[in-house]
Amino acid sequence: MGPLRGNKKKRKMEKKPEENSLVSGSSEEGSTEWWDVLSKTIAGSPSSSQILDNFRSTFKVSRKTFDYICSLVKEHMMAKTHFAFTNGKPMTLNDQVALALVRLGSGNSLISIGDSFGAHHSTVSQVTWRFVEAIEEKGLRHLQWPSTELEMTQIKQKFEKIRGLPNCCGAIDTTHITMLLTSSDQEADTWLDCKQNHSMILQAIVDPDLRFRNIVTGWPGKMNDSSVLQSSSFFKQCQKGEKLNAKKIHLSEETELTEYIIGDSGFPLLPWLVTPYQGKEVSKTEADFNKRLLATQVVAHRALARLKEVWKMIQGEMWRPDRHKLPRFILVCCILHNIVIDMEDDVLDELPSSLYHDPGYRQEICESVDKAGSILRDRLSMYFSGR
Repeated sequence: MGPLRGNKKKRKMEKKPEENSLVSGSSEEGSTEWWDVLSKTIAGSPSSSQILDNFRSTFKVSRKTFDYICSLVKEHMMAKTHFAFTNGKPMTLNDQVALALVRLGSGNSLISIGDSFGAHHSTVSQVTWRFVEAIEEKGLRHLQWPSTELEMTQIKQKFEKIRGLPNCCGAIDTTHITMLLTSSDQEADTWLDCKQNHSMILQAIVDPDLRFRNIVTGWPGKMNDSSVLQSSSFFKQCQKGEKLNAKKIHLSEETELTEYIIGDSGFPLLPWLVTPYQGKEVSKTEADFNKRLLATQVVAHRALARLKEVWKMIQGEMWRPDRHKLPRFILVCCILHNIVIDMEDDVLDELPSSLYHDPGYRQEICESVDKAGSILRDRLSMYFSGR
């Protein structure tokens, strides 16, 4: 999926002197005053490894991934209006990418980020939006449904290794992106959810490597999981047999199994979407299957938790965001999440593995059951019970 694959190179312990500077050795030359300030946040005389660690904690990516992102957005970001710091010094490409990554990764206000960089808050806003447009234009290949049989086969094999689910193609879940709207906002009530928060929904289908394969966002947080799913083009394509339509596998001589994704009880049981058995009187076989299913679906929880933990702009309450632009910010954060994975970025080793991405929201229950979906779930359950 990503542009760079192959064996992961071991990080060298000794760095060239120029790598202590953000911009040297990349697509721009020179030095940046704000990077000098950032380096001084480390007590004493920082070593190369300390500066690189500070780099990763500040920008949420390694130097290698930063350089790749710069190459990805260069044409778009440098083709239009040029930006400058408050002292009049022109911003290099690297300066602009650094500023945008800090904005998305810290969640801090435009004013505080501008003060840190020596830039006006309006410049922070404009540069970040230019970056969002560039990632949308050049980075969408990092967020797509598997395009080859080999790629899907690898995904199925990895899912099966988790808890044995055969022919599984993805795990689906939703999370709330919360906003702080004022009473003067005439549309504020539209965005009130069940917790009386103003929020926007993000629905994501995730692969075993925590990579987002399909997302839907932009809907008010009061919508339930089933409604968001049914509004999506993914739902329509699956219902028409245009997705999850590969050749069936045989669990036994008599039992065939189609491709499917898995979800929790908030989603409907469909011919291509397997959800847990519900009710207080589930059998031991059904309860065991539920445990297996939910243990596999954890990949979706973990991916959404990591997304919000790293790209903090969408983690907390955003102050009066532009709701027309917010879905595009969310999309770009998801693309950046995938770029880190596709680049085999060593920053992944330092990220938390929390499962909690939507604290305070109760588990939804959808009682919609499709007969073909029930048959598919029963086949899987009986397969694991050995019948």
